[in-house]
Amino acid sequence: MKRKTVFWIALFAALAALGVGASVLHGPAGTRAVVYVDGEIYRTADLAAVAAPYEFTVETEYGRNTVRVSPGAIEVAEADCPNQDCVKQGAISDGAIPIVCLPHHLVIQIEDQNE
Repeated sequence: MKRKTVFWIALFAALAALGVGASVLHGPAGTRAVVYVDGEIYRTADLAAVAAPYEFTVETEYGRNTVRVSPGAIEVAEADCPNQDCVKQGAISDGAIPIVCLPHHLVIQIEDQNE
């Protein structure tokens, strides 16, 4: 029984070391926010380089969104769309779920800087 325990501990330690090594070699992930309108890049923001929060407005033929960029996060602060889902979603800080404003054809996605 003791051999099995040592084997599993060694195996998990090796896997953890590989994971840490891969993340160090790959560099910082998910630090660039990309704002798309109609599938085209409208603006990008390096979230790791933001020292103080700032806002910018995305104004298109579909409507207006005010985007707030903070250190490590991005959100839609205001929008003139009827349902306000993009505002209600709040800030995102990883690439798991994008911010989408369907009426304004706006998508904000956090992507890997190295891609």
